[in-house]
Amino acid sequence: MSQAERLRTADELTTLVAQLSRRMRIASSGAEITPSQQSVISRLDREGPATTAALARGELVRPQSMRMTLAALEERGLVARAPHPTDGRQVVFSLTDEGAHLLRTGRRARRGWLAEVMEARLSPAEQRAMTDLVPLLRRLVES
Repeated sequence: MSQAERLRTADELTTLVAQLSRRMRIASSGAEITPSQQSVISRLDREGPATTAALARGELVRPQSMRMTLAALEERGLVARAPHPTDGRQVVFSLTDEGAHLLRTGRRARRGWLAEVMEARLSPAEQRAMTDLVPLLRRLVES
């Protein structure tokens, strides 16, 4: 593949991934949380309780921005704060039952939408091609 083809493919993938993300947000729009809030509760679900600083590093944002995100999530009862187990100056945030429920509901809605549209718009061979694409996209994301 030539450099020009790689760049063209990169441009198309960038646009398509952004469009797919928007479509999936719309599919789960009942949650009414921002993409950054969604990302934080997903991280807390995957990785467990964390400090503001650790979440900011993981999400590649400033601690001040993370504090605002966490405040909004805490206000809605989606995360809870607790004293840090070893450092009394810090707090850790964890996902509440309500936050976990919202996360599961949103995932179910996005997964349902995507599975439906794949079945409706793609042939069985194209669906298999999408399945084969997943590990390749994962490698790109993890690089």
